[in-house]
Amino acid sequence: MKSNIIKTMRWYGAGDILSLSDLKQAGITGIVTSLHHIPVGEIWSKEEIANTKQIIESDGLTWEVVESLPVHEHIKQRTGNFEKLIENYITSLKHLAEQGIKVVTYNFMPVLDWVRTDHFFKNHLGAEVLLFNPVKFSVFDLFILQRPLASQDYTQPEIQEAKAYYISMSEADKSALSKSILLGLPGSNDNFTLQQLLEQIKEYQKISTKDLQNNLIAFLKAICPTAEALGIKLAIHPDDPPFSILGLPRIVSTAQQLNFIFSQVPSPSNGLCYCTGSLGAGNATSLVSIFETHKERIHFLHLRNVTKSSNGVFYESNHLEGDVPMKTIMKLILQYTRHTGKQIPMRPDHGYLHSLEKEKPYYAGYSFIGRLKGLAELTGLEVGLIDNVENSI
Repeated sequence: MKSNIIKTMRWYGAGDILSLSDLKQAGITGIVTSLHHIPVGEIWSKEEIANTKQIIESDGLTWEVVESLPVHEHIKQRTGNFEKLIENYITSLKHLAEQGIKVVTYNFMPVLDWVRTDHFFKNHLGAEVLLFNPVKFSVFDLFILQRPLASQDYTQPEIQEAKAYYISMSEADKSALSKSILLGLPGSNDNFTLQQLLEQIKEYQKISTKDLQNNLIAFLKAICPTAEALGIKLAIHPDDPPFSILGLPRIVSTAQQLNFIFSQVPSPSNGLCYCTGSLGAGNATSLVSIFETHKERIHFLHLRNVTKSSNGVFYESNHLEGDVPMKTIMKLILQYTRHTGKQIPMRPDHGYLHSLEKEKPYYAGYSFIGRLKGLAELTGLEVGLIDNVENSI
């Protein structure tokens, strides 16, 4: 049985310490990347896209997925020059299609793309992984950022617990926590400042969850006709983590929210980046049903595992260990792709930081050894399922 899962890895372009040759040696055939040097909202020119594609192909690889074509905050808020920004977005889609790049990932998370409180949590093997601790996050929100009205989002016992934790922290601990949360966009070395974050949060004070949902639907209705005509598949990335943070609305966190997005804009170009780690950090039991319900709309696979605690803490575990039913999910992917013949790009999403690479300036979650291990494990799982249960797949 031939695999229809296209193995890829994320590459951060000229700013990545890993070369395309390094990544190719992992056994991948495709690259996932973006034009990180172009400011959000500006048009991706034909020349810039063609140049990046040529660089990738010169190493014998293909540019399989754009991750991401970022959505400007004014589009999310429907303020300022949002109509012009949508026009720019559509123009960028046209330029990508001209180069044969047909899978485009994006997200609709306000302000922060993703959040962890610890980037160097030691797991049981001694490797360092990404972790989210809700108590530490509340410490940041209440006592470091000092977000106005933040106390309304917490119970009194939660506030007292956060206060006690804050008092126990050293200045170095506080600085490390702030740095982890204020990390800039993927591919960027620039962190937000506390003041910048407060200013951006303020812009969302009058935008409710329903408002943000409506703004997403309006955006999709504006771009999907062009995407559909071009043969482009849009793949929205789920919220990470899949719940409200800093008083900001989250609208791509649950099965119900996904159902709403796809029912309101039923275009076949309106699709999903199936991120098992993001969705799994919420209600992992819905991962299987989400795949079965929306498999025709899944255009990109982020396979990652998480281990959760009853107190809300979760950390990124080995790809085949944790609360994500990876074996079941892989079997569903194989069944679907064999039945339809559809090829779906997949990347091992994140990986632990091995001690051999500790001093290397990787983007958080994107060490080489950790991702290489994840890719090997996922490929082994795939091959094992193909060889041992092929007749039932």
